[in-house]
Amino acid sequence: MPSTLAGFLPRDHLQLLVDLLLTEGYEVYGPQLQEEAILYLRLDDVGCLPLGIHDQQSPGSYRTHTSDSSRYFDWANGPESLKPFLFAPREVIWRSRRTEDGSIEFIPPEPVRRKTAVLGVRACDLAGMRLQDQHFLQGEFVDPWYAARREGLFLISVNCAKPADTCFCASTGDGPCATHSFDLNLTELDDGFLVETGSSEGKRLIDQLYLREVTDQQLAVQQQQYKEAVAAQSRALPAIPLKDLLQANHNHPRWDDIAERCLACGNCTQVCPSCFCHNEGDLASLDGKSSEHAREWDSCFTSGHGYLAGFQVRPDIKSRYRQWMTHKLDHWHEQYGRSGCTGCGRCTTWCPAEIDFVKEARIISGEDEL
Repeated sequence: MPSTLAGFLPRDHLQLLVDLLLTEGYEVYGPQLQEEAILYLRLDDVGCLPLGIHDQQSPGSYRTHTSDSSRYFDWANGPESLKPFLFAPREVIWRSRRTEDGSIEFIPPEPVRRKTAVLGVRACDLAGMRLQDQHFLQGEFVDPWYAARREGLFLISVNCAKPADTCFCASTGDGPCATHSFDLNLTELDDGFLVETGSSEGKRLIDQLYLREVTDQQLAVQQQQYKEAVAAQSRALPAIPLKDLLQANHNHPRWDDIAERCLACGNCTQVCPSCFCHNEGDLASLDGKSSEHAREWDSCFTSGHGYLAGFQVRPDIKSRYRQWMTHKLDHWHEQYGRSGCTGCGRCTTWCPAEIDFVKEARIISGEDEL
């Protein structure tokens, strides 16, 4: 259903929304400061939200600091997107056991549907989830485990008013304000929240709370925050379409420069909201009577990921980084109709080698000089 402005929720009524979700049987998760990073943790009390916390991000650096701000969401993002709620880091695909007659029985585990509500979701992560929806839910083969988690997920997004220096969602068209895939969307003001509904379930729940009428002044503040959030983003992917450009620059000398710095640690792929590479393997019991076949998160930066039939497809860091960037920004257009990048900037922030994804893409595509 199209999003609809529902009203204004006073700041001291946010707890009522959390209480309502708990009463409805949801496990509620919200952003909280832990070990100097903003993470999604179980949330019962809005007093645990990161009140007055700001984040400062740059290539290879993430810092948080406090202020006297009265806002809960004055930060850009942490290392976690929605991906862990939908695509489990480790998942058993089937179990096998030897029966009494000596045959082997295969038992697929039943997908578990849990009612999970996530508060504080950013627009870039909704875009990442939408790409994963295309991969896991559309086409001939639907992933039942992803589908079960997706069905039980209730999303409360918050429009981003303070992008980090590494953010560039405006250039990808994915932010800083949410436009799709949410149940409720909030715009935080100093005294409360403008509330939009994006689903019938979101409307049903929010109709149980007392919302005040939205004033013209509040709408003006919302619009001003949006303009300032867009203007604050200094990074931008090239304005020209990247499709085919990176592939055409397959032998650009910048690939060698990146390879000298890249550690192939895979941090960029782990924090990315749209990456879904994984490997599969078997774990046998000690008595040899049963085993589990599981999939686990993987990265195209690992040597095992490019190993096919005794041949290493991508034998060095140069070929692995090139594969990642060209696949993300080029080949995804053919698969999903758009780039695989949603502009969250996490790959740059959490890169220990301080590799700036946008900078490298602009150089290799010819948009910027070396």
